[in-house]
Amino acid sequence: MNSTHINTRAAVGGIIALSAAATAFLFWLIYFKPTPPQLSDELSFLPALNAVLNGLSAISMCVGVFHVSKGRWQTHRRWMITALIFSTLFLASYILHHSLHGDTPFQGAGIIRPVYFFILITHVLLSIVALPLVLVTVFFSLTERFRLHKKLARLTFPIWLYVSVTGVVVFLLLKIYTI
Repeated sequence: MNSTHINTRAAVGGIIALSAAATAFLFWLIYFKPTPPQLSDELSFLPALNAVLNGLSAISMCVGVFHVSKGRWQTHRRWMITALIFSTLFLASYILHHSLHGDTPFQGAGIIRPVYFFILITHVLLSIVALPLVLVTVFFSLTERFRLHKKLARLTFPIWLYVSVTGVVVFLLLKIYTI
């Protein structure tokens, strides 16, 4: 076994462990950590900011994929790094929002209720998968393992894009159906 294989296994293992820890932390933050009532009105713009950051990430990803399809590797890289930055800013803002506000209950009724929960559940489950996929895909690119990067990116891109777009949809549905 060569050292590159060992380093790759260690890096991917570290990324998976970090992703699992982040997921557990977010689960605790949203569902178990009591939110201080005196802070409930603080930074009320964060959900809208989160939706904008998700939208910008989705747009950046699509532009990046367009450029790679044209063989413009450096432009692709810049756009994908931009998408990663937007997603990272989203995650920081999302953590801040949920540390202040906790979970937001959906108040819609009728057919929109199961539609909303389907979108939300697939969004949450795929976001858990997306985090390590994105990080491993980026790792393969940064370490110039382009064959592995390309192979994994074919799976990562649609999942990451779905998570970003449905993040905006969840925000809009919560906004529309808030009493």
